[in-house]
Amino acid sequence: MIVNLENTTTSAIDKQLHRLRDEAGVVTLGRVLTLVIMAEAGHSERALDAAVMASHEHPCRIIVHVSHSASEATRLDAQLRIGGDAGASEVVVLHGYGDLAEPSEMLVSALLLPDAPIVAWWPHRVPSKPSDSSIGKIAHRRITDSSNAHNVCDALTHLAQQYSPGDTDVSWTRLTHWRVQLAAAMDQVEPSPVTEIVVTGAADSSRVHLLGAWLSGRLGAPVRFVHPEVSKHGLESVRLVRDNGDIALERPGASLGTLIQPGQPDQRVAIPHRELSACLAEELRQLDPDEVYGEVLASAVHVLPCGVCGAGEDDAGAAG
Repeated sequence: MIVNLENTTTSAIDKQLHRLRDEAGVVTLGRVLTLVIMAEAGHSERALDAAVMASHEHPCRIIVHVSHSASEATRLDAQLRIGGDAGASEVVVLHGYGDLAEPSEMLVSALLLPDAPIVAWWPHRVPSKPSDSSIGKIAHRRITDSSNAHNVCDALTHLAQQYSPGDTDVSWTRLTHWRVQLAAAMDQVEPSPVTEIVVTGAADSSRVHLLGAWLSGRLGAPVRFVHPEVSKHGLESVRLVRDNGDIALERPGASLGTLIQPGQPDQRVAIPHRELSACLAEELRQLDPDEVYGEVLASAVHVLPCGVCGAGEDDAGAAG
């Protein structure tokens, strides 16, 4: 069921939600959190679709604030979705104009589920400081997506400087399969120090830089980024250089990769590109601070290749 409200208030929205639940026989006892999405006009549906898919694993109330022009007359339009149009959630889409173009705690407070965790998600832009924003201050978890930044090196540096426990990034979550495969590969071979880490992928991919920072911090070795002129899939390969034989994980396509280990036949492994909904569901699964991400973000500043983001060099050189 979808209901549109024009030039409304959050109090009227809350009352309409109660009426719709009574009419449709929908209960909120299973809702485990409130997900607040700060979206941009014209780009909100993809984020909303991902949130609705993730709600099947984490039933929640989804509040989407869509920012429109601050120069227009102040008003609030809303769309309410419950039942089959909202997955395992309730959806409230707020279109803010004028003074309401910027999301705030005051705007959404009447719509938050009582005594439930709050997760804030910026799917399109990185805020100045997530934990200091009006919504971020009340959120238990704050999710950004540095892959959408104009310059990912600047974005990661900014996130590291402004980091607070509870911050996380979808680009980090997209690396879960890579991290699992590489950790398992290291456990299966004879111990030998890693002397260099080579990460190949697009210069404007935050996953490339975050994976390099994670490996460098865990293995205590310098990382070198190689950026092909054309990269279709962002992150393409990782090579761990060792005296006893290199370990490499390569993914030339969209889903299947090849694991190369010394003394063993090459193995085909599944490393599919992760859907946004799967990444969001993983983030909602664990609401405690991601300490590993915080450590990687701090170390990323020291391994980021200066001046290469978007430049398209073949080889960015070594960073330690």
